[in-house]
Amino acid sequence: QVQVVESRGGSVQSGGSLTLSCAVSGHAYRTYYMGWFRQAPGKEREGLAAIDSDGNAIVADVVKGRFIVSRANAKNAVTLQMNNLKPEDTAMYHCAADDSIVVPTLDSFMYNYWGQGTQVTVSS
Repeated sequence: QVQVVESRGGSVQSGGSLTLSCAVSGHAYRTYYMGWFRQAPGKEREGLAAIDSDGNAIVADVVKGRFIVSRANAKNAVTLQMNNLKPEDTAMYHCAADDSIVVPTLDSFMYNYWGQGTQVTVSS
């Protein structure tokens, strides 16, 4: 059984930074394409960043220049470094993974495995 687990989020002031981490467990012989998404109350889920096993990443324009996704040392683990956070970044952040993605994508429908989410709150 595949499990996706995010680290705890938190509350920061505007302009601050926060790093989230995520790990996939289950089929250790598989390599997962991993992505980060968020959903704020009353808004649709939006893709933020995604990365393949070789470290090739894509980042959404809405967070480009502020958010950095990278592969962690452990296999099937990633981090999302969030800098210069703004109140509009407040949302539930989810990590997602899939082992069949071959083209970089922020389409949430392409991901089969999802973490439960972690809250990030940015105060002004």
